[in-house]
Amino acid sequence: MYEKNLEKYRSRLFGLIDESRITCTEIPRPPKEVIELFYQYAGGLTATVSDILDTMGIRGAISASVLRPVIPGRTVVGPVVTLRYVFERKTPTQGHTEGNRGRMADRDAYAVAQPGDVIVYDADGQEVSCQGGMSSNVAVKSGIAATICDGGVRDVEEMRRLGYPVWSRHITPITGKFRIEAAEINGPVVINGIQVCPGDLCIADDNGVVFVPQDKIIEVLDRVKAASEREARVMEAFHAGGSIAEVLNILPASQW
Repeated sequence: MYEKNLEKYRSRLFGLIDESRITCTEIPRPPKEVIELFYQYAGGLTATVSDILDTMGIRGAISASVLRPVIPGRTVVGPVVTLRYVFERKTPTQGHTEGNRGRMADRDAYAVAQPGDVIVYDADGQEVSCQGGMSSNVAVKSGIAATICDGGVRDVEEMRRLGYPVWSRHITPITGKFRIEAAEINGPVVINGIQVCPGDLCIADDNGVVFVPQDKIIEVLDRVKAASEREARVMEAFHAGGSIAEVLNILPASQW
């Protein structure tokens, strides 16, 4: 379904990126009912999904020590829209001197997104801001669920005032303007060494961030249900005074 139909979004585009660099606009998204089912398991959901991805042989988890939540206590689940940045060839001073235009394209990423999507920035982990306060206001107005940034953000006071969830490698006052250039919207990106594609499912909470490949979303949801039900039975038996044998019959200790 990865199609490109810019006419559908043209009235919303800011023109911050050459349209040839928008790889696609129509990405696969799970039904809203699927997203709502994931939310039912909020509270350690990334830990559960990380374990499930391990059993499936998929690398998809990033710790909160790497991508930190700007607003603790939030859980976000949503399909991914990607934005990849590269560094400008000129220095920021030269860009200012020549009066060049900034080449950041966060608002065009919002423009081709749908409400509930999660914007994922690949800035190669560099300590420059990919999103600030004004951009966060546009994100909220656009219905974006959250931002995941392998780079930096700033104006976190405004993000907190808005209640807009962000996970970021850095918090910095250093602007990305004249430092980074948007290379591609909705192409594959690499976040802390993990490949992430548009349409993948992002789940983020206080433990960190996990990315579920688009074609594995339903399978992972089924496994989340089974794991959560099994763990609930273990805790119920434990608190009811069940014997060790009864508890371990539900879930072996090696799998706790």
